[in-house]
Amino acid sequence: MESVYLKTFVEVANTGNLTRAAENLNVTPSAVSRRIKFVEEQYGYELLDRSGPIVVPTQAGTVVLEKARQLIEIEKELLAGLNNIQKSSKFTFCCTPAFGIAHLPDVLRGFMLVTADLDNLEFHIDTPDNLVRGLKDNLHNHAVIEHCECLDLSGFTTYALPDDEMVFISRPELFGSGAPVTIEALFSQPLFTRKEGCCSRRFLDMNLKNINRSAGEFRKIIVYDDLHVIIEAVLKGDGVAYLSKCLVADPISKGLLAEHHIDGFQDKKKRTFVVNESVKQEPVTYKFACELLKYFGLPCGHLSPAL
Repeated sequence: MESVYLKTFVEVANTGNLTRAAENLNVTPSAVSRRIKFVEEQYGYELLDRSGPIVVPTQAGTVVLEKARQLIEIEKELLAGLNNIQKSSKFTFCCTPAFGIAHLPDVLRGFMLVTADLDNLEFHIDTPDNLVRGLKDNLHNHAVIEHCECLDLSGFTTYALPDDEMVFISRPELFGSGAPVTIEALFSQPLFTRKEGCCSRRFLDMNLKNINRSAGEFRKIIVYDDLHVIIEAVLKGDGVAYLSKCLVADPISKGLLAEHHIDGFQDKKKRTFVVNESVKQEPVTYKFACELLKYFGLPCGHLSPAL
């Protein structure tokens, strides 16, 4: 059996909710249900009790859960062992979608100019929670994480990067010019957003809660996972969005989009560069770290070449 099925079962048992497990795994709830059904058919037992508000393992499920966790740990140890004997220069970098679109291409361009003979370079784009989980599972060397809450980054070396700024955006003519746009004016428009649980949506919900409002007050909410689609919809004048300003700095500077700030909103979001020293590091990872810090105008002299 592929480990993804057991990992899905473990995630459901950990969260007690199929929908939450699907969000954490970045798959649909129906995909989670299919995987659980597959495992149950393989072993011939119902593994989850779905009768209550929280999904819990059955007696058979408890037995499978214990062994599944052991198998997953064995797989992690196996992968870690293989990584330790990797001969070619390899590292894995992960980041949030906003950083991947707005900054990663320029960081990578500078990095490739000073780096040769790089055989294995992997990039992963994910939510902050999943990035931290991947770091703790020793799947990534480096990460840049934008976050609106305190994340447990204990055990990692971290560097504070310049904050990520969030703004509402719209077509300039949507609200006209003059007085600042109010939250009531924004509520009159459709909101284009990513799914609940993504960093920008959580940050928006947190800010709205701080001023005793909620996202349900927008005329309607349209969810897309693709940031490019969201930006294109706003450029066409179909509604508003709340995004990292770095994603739309160019159309804002050209007057194609207008930015709006709301009284009571905290628009600055923390951005942290994380180095996972538990993963075997090559000289190439030091070069990448230096290029990333230089990109933000920060010195890299305090970094250790032995990363």
